[in-house]
Amino acid sequence: MSVVSAFMKGVTRLNEYVGRCIALIVFPMFVFLILEVALRYFFNSPSVWTNELTQLLFGVYAVMSGGYIMAHRGHVNVDLLHSTLKLRAQGFVDIFTSILFFIFMLALVWFSFDMASESFESRETSFSAWNPPIWPAKGAIFVASVLMLLQGIVRLLEDIAIAFNLSYYDPAERKSHSEEGEA
Repeated sequence: MSVVSAFMKGVTRLNEYVGRCIALIVFPMFVFLILEVALRYFFNSPSVWTNELTQLLFGVYAVMSGGYIMAHRGHVNVDLLHSTLKLRAQGFVDIFTSILFFIFMLALVWFSFDMASESFESRETSFSAWNPPIWPAKGAIFVASVLMLLQGIVRLLEDIAIAFNLSYYDPAERKSHSEEGEA
């Protein structure tokens, strides 16, 4: 196995693992929302913390799932022209459009690191009645940005391999990933 192939498989496996773990956050969010409804309507005693905690968990859930979704090619794609092209032509188009992705992701990594660093240093809280720490959620934005950037590199390598018929990538994997995302 080549170094490039090992890198691609490792990053994709990492995003797969993170995505599957993050998916489990839905269950505590569900429990907290049901608890809030029960406290509010059955006991006339709403809680201060359940809505805010659910929002924080959902924020982490949303940002941390980006790499997993990208690994399965599940992000929104304008497919009018793209789907009519042959696989190699799709690879070239994807290489070209990845320039915008990398500009955005590098800016996101840069600014999220700055934001997370400031938040960690000050041990930032929400300043609400419950006042939970929000620095872990801001740290998750940086971690998610790095994971998505790495998966973007993998996707670019896949597109280069498809466009130039390189041997380190099997085009059938592209089809299986996109089919998994549709299922």
